[in-house]
Amino acid sequence: MIVLRNLTKVFVMQGRRKVVADNINAVFPTGTSVGLLGRNGAGKSTLMKILPTYYRADSGTAEVNGLDVARHPEQVQRSLGYLPEHNPLYLDLYVREYLGFCASVYQSSRDRVATVVEQTGLAPEAGKKIGQLSKGYRQRVGLAAALLHDPDVLILDEPTTGLDPNQLLEIRKLIRDISGEKTILLSTHIMKEVEAVCDRVLIINKGRLVADTTLRELRKD
Repeated sequence: MIVLRNLTKVFVMQGRRKVVADNINAVFPTGTSVGLLGRNGAGKSTLMKILPTYYRADSGTAEVNGLDVARHPEQVQRSLGYLPEHNPLYLDLYVREYLGFCASVYQSSRDRVATVVEQTGLAPEAGKKIGQLSKGYRQRVGLAAALLHDPDVLILDEPTTGLDPNQLLEIRKLIRDISGEKTILLSTHIMKEVEAVCDRVLIINKGRLVADTTLRELRKD
């Protein structure tokens, strides 16, 4: 479960204040798949970085599974998985080698590596170096790493950016398959992405939350 209360983040650039998250309030119940929809620069990525504790809010609070992200950052990090927009990977490592390294960081068992390799469809490529993989399979590696510690919450920032049509469909299906088990917050600027993966949508514009509704209600409008 994710709870946002009056969440605000301000950046100062060249002496000017820019409010990138403006007094945002929202609740995402456990098991919900939520799409955060908005144009590039709307503030989506900033919000996504506050939840896994990369950024600190200037005011308001954010909670993940009842834990305040500012007060309990390490516990929050253990309870969520995060796939950033620019997926950071060690390209010289083999897929299983990289996931084994991530498992050691999370103190997850080696059995979890085998589980997420199968879950994310990486088995055919698991013996290759990450640098040899297509963009689609690299995204799978990032998603597998985010799933290693079996988190209750997944934060996915633009997970299909740069994928070709076939890869895009495969990653969407993979996210849908996972969504029944976890709370998922996914950011995108494409409405079709939200329709394909999510059951609820939040629309953000210039840092402000302008809509919070189900897809069914949105289609009625």
